[in-house]
Amino acid sequence: MSAELELKYGCNPNQKPAKVYINDADKLPFEVVNGRPGYINLMDAFNSWQLVKELKEATGLPSAASFKHVSPAGAAVAKPLTDVLKKIYFVEGMELTPMASAYARARGADRMSSYGDWIALSDTCDKATAAIIAREVSDGIIAPAYEPEAVEILSKKKKGNYCILKVDPNYVPAVQEVKQVFGISFEQGRNNLKIDRDLFNNIVTANKELPEDAITDLIVALITLKYTQSNSVCYVKDGQAIGVGAGQQSRVHCTRLAGNKADNWYLRQHPTVLALPFKEGIGRADRDNTIDVYISDDYADVLDQWENYFSEKPEPLTKEEKKAWLATMDGVALGSDAFFPFGDNIERAKRSGVKYIAEPGGSVRDDNVIATCDKYGMTMAFTGIRLFHH
Repeated sequence: MSAELELKYGCNPNQKPAKVYINDADKLPFEVVNGRPGYINLMDAFNSWQLVKELKEATGLPSAASFKHVSPAGAAVAKPLTDVLKKIYFVEGMELTPMASAYARARGADRMSSYGDWIALSDTCDKATAAIIAREVSDGIIAPAYEPEAVEILSKKKKGNYCILKVDPNYVPAVQEVKQVFGISFEQGRNNLKIDRDLFNNIVTANKELPEDAITDLIVALITLKYTQSNSVCYVKDGQAIGVGAGQQSRVHCTRLAGNKADNWYLRQHPTVLALPFKEGIGRADRDNTIDVYISDDYADVLDQWENYFSEKPEPLTKEEKKAWLATMDGVALGSDAFFPFGDNIERAKRSGVKYIAEPGGSVRDDNVIATCDKYGMTMAFTGIRLFHH
């Protein structure tokens, strides 16, 4: 006996036939409410659901994730948004329930990467959350329940084909998980490691200060990493991932990639960026792309074509201004799915305001990594656990 769902195709259109199934069961642990999910949709759905479910269990707060290609572009717990964040996340004037706030924060931190995302919510998708999703380019959503008004709103997306999945929140997968590569089956115990505050008891730096908000941020970072393709590093601020570096072969490249995303998140809050004189009718995606170029070293490309975007030519944000603004970034938490082999990762993290770090430890150069943290007064905990995900 098995329950199955036929798919249009696998990862690519030439990979047919395709299906998902579960043995020794009379039904799948999810229901297709609307649309027709694909292979990659379901990979994103099941990874993202596990992430938000664990975040809710660990923090007690409604949680949301924005996934692309089996890694999170963003993840967050429900906390109020400042007026600045409402502006840069394009949710000014919208109703922000706890669930809606969590998704606005998960989607908003890296809006370019979240374009065309798969969404996961830990709690019921309410009308307010659906109203935010309705305005964005997205492939689908997984949640344990939906308000009728939310289904009505979401079902209109993508010409009525938007994927809406309802997951059984009580479903517990088998202890052993199996997958095939090159026709060869791999089997391993599921990663049931619980991530909570007890992981941060082994503080190895001279600075032992680890406030409650930082503990929450480190929990968000590590649970996010648990479902991010390795190697991976995650920067978190105020309960939301602000930079995820996924799938890099070098850890310092993870740290740089995620740090650059965190910097962009903070630069979008610069007063000059907030005041950019966009023309009426310029859409959110075009604004995101324009802002991304404007705050990069390629800002001349935007200024040379300013008439396409702005009602008047804006002044450039100089390197000196960007450096001075980024120097005010502070209190950021950083998680790593494996140990930092060199202090250069810490040097890069410092440039993005990192104050708190959680990593497994175990490098032959741990002393150098700790010394680099001590140089900047950082707090670092060795968790003793690795979080590779492939």
